[in-house]
Amino acid sequence: MASDKICVVVTTIFPPSKGLQVLADGVIKHGWDFVIVGDKPTPKDFKLNGADYFSIEGQHAIDLRLPRLCPERHYSRKNIGYLIAMMRQVDIIVETDDDNIPTDLFWERRTRQFNCNMVDNRGWTNMYRFYSPSKIWPRGYPLEYLAEDSRQLPVMRTNCLSPIQQGLADANPDVDAVFRLLFELPVNFERKGPHALRSGAWCPFNSQNTTWFEEAFPLLFLPSYCTFRMTDIWRSLVAQRIMWECDWNLMFDDASVYQERNEHNLIKDFEQEVPGYLNNEKIRSLLESLPLKQGVQHLGDNLLACYQALVSNNYITSDKELLLLEAFLDDIKTIKAKA
Repeated sequence: MASDKICVVVTTIFPPSKGLQVLADGVIKHGWDFVIVGDKPTPKDFKLNGADYFSIEGQHAIDLRLPRLCPERHYSRKNIGYLIAMMRQVDIIVETDDDNIPTDLFWERRTRQFNCNMVDNRGWTNMYRFYSPSKIWPRGYPLEYLAEDSRQLPVMRTNCLSPIQQGLADANPDVDAVFRLLFELPVNFERKGPHALRSGAWCPFNSQNTTWFEEAFPLLFLPSYCTFRMTDIWRSLVAQRIMWECDWNLMFDDASVYQERNEHNLIKDFEQEVPGYLNNEKIRSLLESLPLKQGVQHLGDNLLACYQALVSNNYITSDKELLLLEAFLDDIKTIKAKA
């Protein structure tokens, strides 16, 4: 049986970091691809052995629609890295960030179907609580539901189909500005193995250590017309809603990176997270009410329906988002046609 072809995708505005260097060494050792997407502030002389770096100019030279439409100085330029990976006919995209350092677990074989712990719940589900006895929650989790966190949730052992998998991050995990202002870090998670969510359960997931199998690639789309701190969170809510129509389960798993966090202004982070604090429960309710189509063949239609709803309700601040999504989906079709 042939091994899966895997590509790591990262975007950065900094010179090569410790995390990027460790990733580059690892992909050379394990035979993976590595795509780094730059932006306007990225150093002009950026170079890293083991990685393929694409400057703004290099992105524009690609024969696809999205690179010339995607806003500059925004994390959503990572979308172009996903498309480049797809052009290489990869089976799996693993995305992370430039301040995450992979551990040995990061390089282990990934599989989409396995026996795991299924969390039998509906509504908001704080998946971090299965990996830590501390009071901790993922970025994007509605603050108004934290008081319900102490209740015991049932878990059953069953087969899961999980083409989207969230790996955790130790030391400086992905928590919101409220947590960072109130509680001390570092925090390391316990090893508890994979836990999946049944349909109807919600937990935000991020873009810092996430595995995507080919059938789920269209759900990678990151929105541009929202804040930096919400782009991957709102993507995760859209993806989860659509996953239910495919009988897929979102999976969380043990930490396989640790973060040495880039410098952040916590008050600025808080400001950028305010749209989530105010609206994530409303967005959940909106997405849950949408009459989506069943089946993997309708991923594109369902994505458009979800983002049309987010735009019409002013959570996404511009209808230009729909043009970006249409370009992203058209580019995927073009890539498949040329395969």
